[in-house]
Amino acid sequence: MIYTITFNPAVDLVMQVDDIKLGDLNRSHEDHYVAGGKGINASVVFQRLGKENIATGFIGGFSGQFIIDELEAEGVNTHFIELDQPTRINVKLKGPQETEINAQGPRVDADKFQELMTYLNEELTENDTVFLAGNAAPGLDEEAYIRIAKLCLEKKVNFVLDSNKQLLKACLEYKPFIIKPNREELGELFETQIESDADLIKYAKALQEAGALNVLVSLGGDGSLLLTEAGDIYRANVPTGKVINSVGAGDSMLSGFISAYVESKDYAESLKIAAATGSGTAFSVGITTKDLVEELVDQIVVKKEN
Repeated sequence: MIYTITFNPAVDLVMQVDDIKLGDLNRSHEDHYVAGGKGINASVVFQRLGKENIATGFIGGFSGQFIIDELEAEGVNTHFIELDQPTRINVKLKGPQETEINAQGPRVDADKFQELMTYLNEELTENDTVFLAGNAAPGLDEEAYIRIAKLCLEKKVNFVLDSNKQLLKACLEYKPFIIKPNREELGELFETQIESDADLIKYAKALQEAGALNVLVSLGGDGSLLLTEAGDIYRANVPTGKVINSVGAGDSMLSGFISAYVESKDYAESLKIAAATGSGTAFSVGITTKDLVEELVDQIVVKKEN
């Protein structure tokens, strides 16, 4: 089974506006609500690609129920720990300039986090996959990530982490199955500038030496690079298309990789699906569909570099 964990999901209130005037009444001419969060996006991708999964983490109130309803409409199973306070609502103003106001979210206390740990301890079995995505909620710190990473290692569960550099560094010793920095994030992890392919490979290997089994580096329009635990290096191109929305593309890429790998155990094929899935979301208003992934995958070429 695949489990996604989102500590601090959100409902995004997206409003189209002609202009923003501070200190005055502003009106939108179009608005809609979107269930947001890296793990939430991942669950949708998994389900659309035919991989059953369970979405967990923390939600609360009417906004949390909206997220559950949206996930269940996609066919995703959910098991969230309920909080007393509502899940956060982020405001996204779309106009001549884009303005975002992200709420901090409800606090997660130690008892609620222990509820999640108890659930995971009871449910996880060998060869399951845990996809922990996004940053910490108020009340949680890197220790929460470390405890989940350690539990996965003990239970021989594939641990996938998609978060900031501090949390990645904290969890490397617990041997995450795969991490996915982009070029800039890879440089930030080592406080350097990535200026060549040699640099990419050097620092991706350094992440493996620190504990990561596989490292997938997304390179935007230059494609992606995968270093596997077997020592192989693969490169994939990107398909042709118009980028509409980069939000969720990275989540989709990693989810696409896991979706393929849990079935095929083939790194090259998984990278191919990953590239198509990430691009599919980038070319879409929302999360990619399976049909679009299947259309784009024919454009992806994966080459072994060593």
